[in-house]
This record gives sequence, structure tokens and C-alpha cells, in this order.
Amino acid sequence: LEFFFYFEVNDVELHQSNVMIQAVQCHEFALVEPEQKTETTTQQHRRKFRVRKTPKKIRQVLSLDTVPRLNINTTTTNEDQVGIQTCYAGIQYPDFLQSQGLYQVKPPLPYVPGMDVTGIVVKVPSSSSSLKVGDRVYATMLEHGGTGGMSELVAAPAKHVYPVPDAVPLEACANIGRNYFAAYHSLQTIGNITPSSLVLVDGASGGVGMATIELAKAMGAKVIAGVSSEEKMVFPRQVHADVVLTYGRTKDSYQVFKIQVQRACQRLGHPEGVDLVVDMVQGALFETALCSVTRPLGTICLVGFTAGQRPIRPGVILIKELSIVGSLWGRWALQHPDEHRQNVQQILEYLASGAIRPRVNRIFKAKEFIKAFELFEENKGRGNTVVCFSWALQ
Repeated sequence: LEFFFYFEVNDVELHQSNVMIQAVQCHEFALVEPEQKTETTTQQHRRKFRVRKTPKKIRQVLSLDTVPRLNINTTTTNEDQVGIQTCYAGIQYPDFLQSQGLYQVKPPLPYVPGMDVTGIVVKVPSSSSSLKVGDRVYATMLEHGGTGGMSELVAAPAKHVYPVPDAVPLEACANIGRNYFAAYHSLQTIGNITPSSLVLVDGASGGVGMATIELAKAMGAKVIAGVSSEEKMVFPRQVHADVVLTYGRTKDSYQVFKIQVQRACQRLGHPEGVDLVVDMVQGALFETALCSVTRPLGTICLVGFTAGQRPIRPGVILIKELSIVGSLWGRWALQHPDEHRQNVQQILEYLASGAIRPRVNRIFKAKEFIKAFELFEENKGRGNTVVCFSWALQ
């Protein structure tokens, strides 16, 4: 079905404003609102926001709309753009945060969520020699602030479009940007891990956490996975973490977690502690446990802060001579496009070879897209969640 149910789009059709398609749009942010109303897109970028007195539910700010093609991506006239009929769009926690107004990037409203898409090429720019109409591809909407993917038809620069190996289902790689790009950047670009490394991953039941475990294992490293509750332990076990522990939600449980990790380090042949922590949680867990279990001169890579942001005391870092590094792969990818493309090719090779098992945990039809976002609103976002935009695949 992936090969045969695509429609051809010529240059005129792709750029016409009267071509109507379906797309998810965010019309306002759920948790914040602008301090004052403004008119222009430039002014929207400069808006200051305040917390809403009455927060809105995510289904109150998102809708599936019929919109003109050019409302999706204002740069489709660029000759380097590849036209793609979307089969699957990935949804992860950052997409949910963005619709709440809590993400680093606040797009002008309304905007189309979604950074990752897989689909079929329907238009190839003259500058591309490696792609052809009908190719199965993955694309990242990186140059549009991680937005624009949840649409029947998208356009992306050729440099951000990658052929998908035949052995990899399109639905299984529709989240590799949000999940695996962040994980690979943390492990390799920042952490520089080797087969002898020991890695600790917290928030290990989420999309980035599970991707980090998978990639670290593919690279030959050992992994200790941490989750907040016992019912979440099944997820890192599915991707073969060497040790899975719970850290709970209190300072006392964090202390217990610290002792358990230290014992696991001993058993795994790393008595000084883990070489790298990939931290999705921060909060009180950071100082209570993470610094203590990292070896001297080790690295803690900050990916997120699902437990909130806490000040980091420099004395704690000084004693262990730790490196604390923030991880934002998008900026690095734009500044180092060749190296980033090599990283993506390596991830796709891992998927094709079976070193990483292609998987999808939940697939929602486009008309049910809101259920995907509500998973994260209800703190039930696990693994790989995608929305199907192809009628032939539903």
C-alpha cells in the first residue's frame, strides 16, 4: 500500500493556494496567553506570555482543519523543497509541550504541530539526484521550528529528507527525530561513549529514554535504566536495559535509588560510577542521586526536566569534577549538517540491520489525533506514538 497509494503533485499544484488539504492546527496555547494582542507575524515572535488563570485542555486548542496548502509551509516555493505525501507523523512530549506554550520555540499562531514525518515523495526538486517520485522517505521539519508535520502534504528541504530502508516500516521510524536524534546526540556527540561505557538513563520509559537505551546497546555499552514507578519498568526491559530500577517521586526514594545504582555499578564492573547520565528528569533527583552515582570526570547530559527545574549548586559539581552539558540537537544539526546527516544514516542503518528493533507502540487515525496528545496530557506517553494521515493505510 505504501508504494501504490500516492498521488502525483506537479509544481503548479504544490504551490497553488487553492489546493486544500487536511492538517492539525494549534490555534492558541493551552497554558499561556499573550500579555497583549498583536497583529503581525513579526510581533507574534516578540510576544510576552503569561500563565492562564484558567488552563485549557489540549483538545480545546487543537483541531483537524481543511486548509490551503500554502498555510502549512511558507517556503514551498524554494526550489530545494521535496513534496511528500504524509503517511505517518510522529507525536512526542515536546509536541505536547509546544501546544501548551511551554516549549523553547513558540510558533506564530495558528501553527501545524509535528516535526517528524514519513511518507511517499510526490515532487522532487531539480537539485536532488538521489530522490525520485514514489520513494519511501523520512523527513524532519527542523527548519520550521519543529512544526508542520501533521499535514496530508508537507514540503521539506532535500537535505532533511532521507530514504527509508525497505526493511523498515514507515510507521516505525516516524519519530526518529524527536526520539533518536536527541538520544544519539546525547550519547555520541556529547557523551562520546564506547563499548566499555556504562550509561544511566532516567525517564527511561519515554520515547527519548527508550531510544537512548536502544542506541547505547547498539553501540555496545551497558545501560542502567531508571523509571518513576514499577509499572513503567516493562518498557526499558523491552529494549534490553541491563538493569532497571525505580526512583519514585520523593527525596527518600531518590536516596534508595542512588544506593541501588551504586550497587549496580559495582556488579557491572564500574565501581567508580556511571560514565554518562542522560537526564530527562532533573528536579531534586539531579542533586540527590545523579551527581553521586556519576564517576569523577563523568558527564551528565541534560535533555529535559519533567520533574521541574532546580538550581544546581556548583560545589556538588566541583567535588566530582563533573561535566554538566545541555543537549539540544537541533541547533547543532543546523550548524553541522554533514555530521548530522551521517548520524541519521547511522540510525537508519541500525534500524535496517535489526540492531535497533523497528517498533511503534500506538497508531492513531488522523481524525483521532487528539488522543495522541492526550496521552501526554495524562502522563501516559510511552515509546513511539504516531498519527496516520494516509487513508489507504487506515
